[in-house]
Amino acid sequence: MTSDGQPKISSRILKQFLCSDQFFGLRQVPVSLKSITEALAARGATQSGGGVTGCSASLASTGGKAARLEALNKDHVQNCQQCRLCEGRNNTVFGAGSPDARLVFVGEGPGFHEDRQGLPFVGKSGDLLTRMIGAMGLSREEVFICNIVKCRPPNNRDPQADEVVACSPYLYEQLRIIDPEVIVTLGAPAAKTLLETSDGIGRLRGQFHEFTLSFPDGTSKTIDLLPTYHPAYLLRSPQDKGKAWTDLQMVMKRMGLPLPDQSK
Repeated sequence: MTSDGQPKISSRILKQFLCSDQFFGLRQVPVSLKSITEALAARGATQSGGGVTGCSASLASTGGKAARLEALNKDHVQNCQQCRLCEGRNNTVFGAGSPDARLVFVGEGPGFHEDRQGLPFVGKSGDLLTRMIGAMGLSREEVFICNIVKCRPPNNRDPQADEVVACSPYLYEQLRIIDPEVIVTLGAPAAKTLLETSDGIGRLRGQFHEFTLSFPDGTSKTIDLLPTYHPAYLLRSPQDKGKAWTDLQMVMKRMGLPLPDQSK
């Protein structure tokens, strides 16, 4: 135990996170920021502004956070036909975890296994993310995990700009409901979309950024956002796992979580 009564994290957990060299592939080619901006302009929208059309007000009257997330999923996401991705899906992948999460992980989109199970980050990539979360002294049930797009792009291709624009309002609504302290984006596409930047992951990771989330009433909130590598990338590039762990320790410090006891 630490001096404030919190559990120390065993180095065995860290080794489980840092030792895998398997590959499970979600491609990590960035979505063009210009194409997203053009698509947003065509729809007269902003990425972080407003809410899902017609649903922000109705969700506000559905009760607590869990009930509001369930309503968003059942009444809007599961039946969504806002873009072509709905044509080939088996399941929408809304997200999973605690509605009261202090920490939210955001990836790019579902892959094959996620589409089959309707759950985010499963398979080998999900196993690694689970170990990464465990290394922080947390569990998947204590955080919230989701993606920018809720349907699998065909053959795991990158989401196209109009698909990101059509689906990202669901993500922003999730963030409004959960109201996390910190967001960790996994991979360049998620970071570029939320931060509205063309910078690569190498320039973005290793530091906190300010993500401004807008609300339908005109108010806004700034949330700490830290980009890091996608688990799929780490599985094929294990030499960068140490950098990812450095990123996660920055999040732990920001959240006041105990750092691991390096003596064990």
